[in-house]
Amino acid sequence: MSKTAFTTGIIVIFCTTVGFNPVVNAEETPPMFGNATINRKFSPDPMILRGMSGGSVHGEKIAGQRTTVTGPCSGFTDEKPDHTLELTSKFDYLKLQVESPQDTTLIIKGPGGIWCNDDFEGKNPGIVGEWLKGTYEIWVGSYHQGKYFPYTLKITEVK
Repeated sequence: MSKTAFTTGIIVIFCTTVGFNPVVNAEETPPMFGNATINRKFSPDPMILRGMSGGSVHGEKIAGQRTTVTGPCSGFTDEKPDHTLELTSKFDYLKLQVESPQDTTLIIKGPGGIWCNDDFEGKNPGIVGEWLKGTYEIWVGSYHQGKYFPYTLKITEVK
């Protein structure tokens, strides 16, 4: 099952359930595979994006290398990125961290290079540091080809 088909099924079930619910949620759930544009001092912090990890393309193919200074380019992802993050200014400190019930991997391509990671905190990948202004493509992978797991991607300026 592809991530797109799985996500569509969730959206149909979610819309059917929510469509008949007279109570409005005070806190809105972020959309699956959403993109973001942020500037320094963005709000809310942390910003949350959601998705499903995994795919059929090995991380080394996406990254064009086996490893980076931030970690190995492992796991399997889709050919296209799961998210695009547009930074409208330079960040002296920014942290992107995946949280998932399963072991996931992370690949980021953007101004200045490519960064991969696995097991930044426990089995969750993350990248932290100085970020240049520009567009970043983000892939979240699973260790086994064709396995898909839900995740949240937290973006924060808080150290």
